[in-house]
Amino acid sequence: MIAIIDYGAGNVKSVENAVRRLGFETITTSDFEEIINAEKVIFPGVGEASTAMKYLKQRNLDTLIPTLKQPFLGICLGQQLLCDFSEEGNTQCLGIFNLKVKEFPATDIVPHMGWNNLQEIKGDLLDGISAGDNFYFVHSYYCEVGANTTSECDYILSFSATLQKDNFYGTQFHPEKSGDVGSKILENFLKLK
Repeated sequence: MIAIIDYGAGNVKSVENAVRRLGFETITTSDFEEIINAEKVIFPGVGEASTAMKYLKQRNLDTLIPTLKQPFLGICLGQQLLCDFSEEGNTQCLGIFNLKVKEFPATDIVPHMGWNNLQEIKGDLLDGISAGDNFYFVHSYYCEVGANTTSECDYILSFSATLQKDNFYGTQFHPEKSGDVGSKILENFLKLK
C-alpha cells in the first residue's frame, strides 16, 4: 500500500490517479499507523509553506515524517518542506535536506510555470531520464542547489529539480502532470526497495 499524506493541500487526487494507473493501491491519510505501515509514502504539494507546516504540527506529522524508514517522495511543496527553512512565511521546515527554500527574484515572470528540462542528472529516481526531458513546474519558491541535489533546472537561476538523502526523495516538478517521463519517475520511486 502506498500512503499519500493528506495535509489539506490540493493535487492529492491527481497523484492518487497517477499511482493507481501504474498498478499500485493507495490510501490518502494523516493517520500515524497507516503512514508507518505503508510500503512507501508520497507527500504531494500544492499550497503555502507556513500553512502546510502548521497542519503537520497540529497532527504531530512534523515529528513522524523525519523518522520514517521506507522510501518517501515529496512533490513540489512536499520537496520544499523537507528542507530546513522556507522564505515563504519564514517557515521552519522538516530539516531532512540541509537547504533553504528561497523566493525567485522578480527578474523574469514568477511563478515559474510550464515545461522545463533537467540537467546534471544522477540517482536511481532518475533512471531512464535524459537531459532534455521536459517536466511540468509551477512554483514561486525554489530549493537551493546542494549536496543532496540529484538534478538541476534553470529558470532565472539554477535550482534543485530533484533531491535525495537516504530514503527521502523530492521533485520540484509535478511528475503526476508530466506525461510519460513523469510516470517514469513515479514508477522508479514505486519500485525502490
